[in-house]
Amino acid sequence: MDKYYKEYIISTDKSRLSVDTIHKFLSNTYWANERSKDTIKKSIENSVCFGVYFQEKQVGFARVVSDNATFCWMGDVFIEKGHRGQGLGRELIQVILESEEFKGLKWILATDDKHELYAQFGFELVEGKYMCFEP
Repeated sequence: MDKYYKEYIISTDKSRLSVDTIHKFLSNTYWANERSKDTIKKSIENSVCFGVYFQEKQVGFARVVSDNATFCWMGDVFIEKGHRGQGLGRELIQVILESEEFKGLKWILATDDKHELYAQFGFELVEGKYMCFEP
C-alpha cells in the first residue's frame, strides 16, 4: 500500500525500510534507546510496518502488532525532526487506523508525551501512559 500526502509517501512495503534509519532514531528515544539493531530488525519482521518517505529517504516510521481478531498495538511511531509540523504524524496515524486489516479492532499504545495527538483520533488515557481506542 502506498498513500501519497503532500510530497511524502506512506508505504507498507518492508523492502523500502531502512533498519539503520529506524535504529538511529529509536536509539535516541525514551522508549527504545536500549534496543539493539538486531532486536529492531526482528520487531520489523514480525510487525506490519509503515514507512514514511521524502524523495525516497525514510523520514518516519510506525509499526503495528496484532492478533488480527481482537486488538492492535501501535508502536515506535516517529517523524524525523525536520519533517514535523506539517500534519505528517497525524496523516501517518490516520492511514494506520484506516487500514482494512485492522478495521473494528481495539487499539492500544503507550506514550509519555503525545497524548494530545492520539486523543484527536479517539484514544483515551487508560492508566499512566497507556491509551486505548475502540471504534
